[in-house]
Amino acid sequence: MSDLAQLLRDNGVQVTAQRMAVMRAVAIHPHSTADDVAEKVRKEIGTISKQAVYDALAILSKKNLIRRIQPAGSPARFEDRTGDNHHHLICRTCGVTVDVDCAVGKAPCLTASDSSGFEIDEAEVIYWGKCPACQKKKRR
Repeated sequence: MSDLAQLLRDNGVQVTAQRMAVMRAVAIHPHSTADDVAEKVRKEIGTISKQAVYDALAILSKKNLIRRIQPAGSPARFEDRTGDNHHHLICRTCGVTVDVDCAVGKAPCLTASDSSGFEIDEAEVIYWGKCPACQKKKRR
């Protein structure tokens, strides 16, 4: 617990029980939505407003302590794997989300055909399909 508090301090984030609980929930349950995180935090520390969870997720994302991903057509999801520009696989049927390491080379992993003068530092790739469990269900 003290390591987590120190991590927050080292990144200029005020240490609160709510923020630490949010960090733990995201670490234990990666790819969770804000509502999922709120549910997990309530089980751990009791009452917390949805706004407090959103505020904690926002500051932790801003400080790059957690990563926010926003798959098309779904709510934002949060994970604690940061700084490596990995990608995601998402099941179109059940929504399960898993990490995928970079497609090729170092970040940004993919080379744009034309950078239009931008200095590119990240590529966000989401692979969509059906997870093994949903494929099995369809065959039945």
